[in-house]
Amino acid sequence: MTNGGKTTLTNSLLRALPNCCVIHQDDFFKPQDQIAVGEDGFKQWDVLESLDMEAMLDTVQAWLSSPRKFARAHGVSIQPEASDTHILLLEGFLLYSYNLPRRHKVPREALP
Repeated sequence: MTNGGKTTLTNSLLRALPNCCVIHQDDFFKPQDQIAVGEDGFKQWDVLESLDMEAMLDTVQAWLSSPRKFARAHGVSIQPEASDTHILLLEGFLLYSYNLPRRHKVPREALP
């Protein structure tokens, strides 16, 4: 849901956790001219198709490939006492609506 406190919680976690980076889904909206207009005449910002999820996944991949480099590029100071700990927070209202391409499902029987 929108306006449910996701960013507030994320910001609190960001301040409390060492070596923590955040990726906000809101930073990945497509340009305004690519947003569909609904039957009501309003732009449809609250639908998955309004987001460039591939660009967001590329950003996640950049963090996965080098958390330290990503942190430095985003102004996050590495705390020496927790230098082996790196945390990435993903924040957004449609995170669980996206089916990852090439995602492999683990068979239920393989789970403990």
